[in-house]
Amino acid sequence: MLSIAGSDSGGGAGIQADLKAFARCGVHGMTAITAITAQNTLAVEGVWQLPPEAIQAQVRAVVHDIGVDAVKTGMLGDAKTIKAVAQAVAELPSHVPLVVDPVMVAESGARLLAEDAISALVELLLPRATVVTPNLAEAQVLAEHAKHGDRAEHSDRDLGASGAAAATRSDTDATSTEAAAAAGVADRSATSVSEQLARALHALGPRVVVVTGGHTTHAADVYYDGSRTVLIRGRRWPTAAAHGSGCTHSAALAAFLARGFTPLDAARRAKRVAGAAVRDGLVEVGKGAGPVDVFGLRRRAQREAASPAGRGDRRALA
Repeated sequence: MLSIAGSDSGGGAGIQADLKAFARCGVHGMTAITAITAQNTLAVEGVWQLPPEAIQAQVRAVVHDIGVDAVKTGMLGDAKTIKAVAQAVAELPSHVPLVVDPVMVAESGARLLAEDAISALVELLLPRATVVTPNLAEAQVLAEHAKHGDRAEHSDRDLGASGAAAATRSDTDATSTEAAAAAGVADRSATSVSEQLARALHALGPRVVVVTGGHTTHAADVYYDGSRTVLIRGRRWPTAAAHGSGCTHSAALAAFLARGFTPLDAARRAKRVAGAAVRDGLVEVGKGAGPVDVFGLRRRAQREAASPAGRGDRRALA
């Protein structure tokens, strides 16, 4: 199982999150690093892209020796990297599933995909994708870019708008019956928009589109495969530790494809894995948005501390 993505020095997202999700889902993880980031829970302080030839060499090295049952892409950063990744993927057997997570903005708000790279993503990777997994904001950008081409203009504010709206709805859910009703209407509206966007993105070539639903109160993902639309419902957890949730979801989905599950079954299982990871998110790690936890480290530590052998062990999770 291969992740082609950027490195998160804070360990919450990127290839670090992917490797943890792969292990959680029962597959051996390998990586081709596209970029090195200096980041923590508060901010992305620096990004350094790797040379295209270095990315391709990593892919070829693991493919020629170990083999690959599925591939997922995460942070790619710029058009040169996307072109290099597309060339590397083209060398793989056509039956190898490809999950494209169009990472555009970090949890901290930092832009992770150059504006001029969106065309390359749409033209070179989406047509090869088995599944593409944008959130609502990413799906809007991709659909608008495909519609208007280079004339499309997007901002970091646009990319973060749906997340901010979701946070607002989450805060008001517990305040009154009226707020809950309003949130339900907003959810239905967001779901309708997601369904329309899923159809628009499907026309760009991917076999399946999953618009993830962190923007709704009920966190429903919209699955569309060209013939049917399925709502994959979940639960919205009131936590500030969701850093890496998108990476975890797409990595888990790719892992289940590698294990032979259908795209719909893989999407359903990935939803459960990512939801539990957010539920168990490590809010105590860092001063900003803490990382998700696919292994349930806190619960495991609590069980071990309660056992006779574990009493007195007070080591921090980090």
